Amino acid sequence: MQTHSSPLIGFGSRVRPSAYFDATRRYGCKAYSVYNHMYMPLYYESPEADYWRLVNDVTLWDVGVERQVEITGPDAARFTQYLTPRNLSKCVVGQCKYVFITSEQGGIINDPVLLRLDDNHFWLSLADSDVLLWAKGVAVHSGMDVQIEEPDVHPLQLQGPQAPRVIQALLGDEIAALRYFWFRELDLDGIPIVVSRTGWSGERGYEIYLRDSQYGDRLWERIMEAGKQFNIAPAGTSAIRRIEAGMLSYGTDITIENNPFELGMERLVDLEQEADFIGKEALTEIKTRGPHRKLVGMQLDGEPLEAPNLRHWPVKNKDHRVGHVSSCVYSPGLQRNIGLAMVVVEFAALGSTFTVDAIDGVRSAEIVPLPFAQPKQTS
Repeated sequence: MQTHSSPLIGFGSRVRPSAYFDATRRYGCKAYSVYNHMYMPLYYESPEADYWRLVNDVTLWDVGVERQVEITGPDAARFTQYLTPRNLSKCVVGQCKYVFITSEQGGIINDPVLLRLDDNHFWLSLADSDVLLWAKGVAVHSGMDVQIEEPDVHPLQLQGPQAPRVIQALLGDEIAALRYFWFRELDLDGIPIVVSRTGWSGERGYEIYLRDSQYGDRLWERIMEAGKQFNIAPAGTSAIRRIEAGMLSYGTDITIENNPFELGMERLVDLEQEADFIGKEALTEIKTRGPHRKLVGMQLDGEPLEAPNLRHWPVKNKDHRVGHVSSCVYSPGLQRNIGLAMVVVEFAALGSTFTVDAIDGVRSAEIVPLPFAQPKQTS
């Protein structure tokens, strides 16, 4: 039986376009994925061309797929803390935090960026899983007075070394100088937005959260006009750059089967805080016994990989499987194949060597330090 090389995949209206979808089509997006039940642009010219525009100039990303969970009500602060093991007691209004949402077994349900808009007003800017349903379910039996909704909020990301100059041209010096993981609420000529100093690229960047979808096209064009003199271009989220920076992708590098200790992110878990949170007992036990797996960086030999891996590739030591490669790509900047892998701790030391069953055959691999390229976003 013949296999069609390019099958048509249909979704219908159950997959939602973003507020910027028409703009991405107009600007020539060539490929989309589905993320959080929405269309997510993958690339415009090519993944490598988008990468070079990101690291050399500035790019605009439609990340409306980062759907928001809004938590309000008299008990919103206590409820939000109950969802995450990260201690939020010092998180003030105007500040963002990278957090984990954990299950009762200590597994990671999502790794959103949290924004505190008021004492009892929070957004969770989501990775790819249904936290809105999780939070609503938790709230039903929590005994807390909270409202859980999805607001009319639609983020963009402006990423690259010229991003501060574009933001400065658009919104002025004060916003361009925002501290890392802080935000401001603004009005851009009648367009309500929140601008944060965050991003998923390892480059200097900002996220612009539109608070009314009817202005999607207008906001996109305002940013493109402000960035014209700085060689701005639309782009998809860059798998190459985020792997270089050691940034994790939920559903790819992280699932509910993983816990924060396996990822080397103990800093996001405060077991000594007075507040209770879901998974506290389980995470205490995991810390006591120690994780049996560890996330590591790997360098793979051979010719440049033609595309990121679509499946987890087995990692073997003397024909015995000891883990898997979750993300892997050829970096044109570093001129080598790099990847993230989860391996058992006994084999997780720097310099350890393995074989990887890649799509094009067996390759040798070595554990190397993370990140592969030092992130620039804090500069």
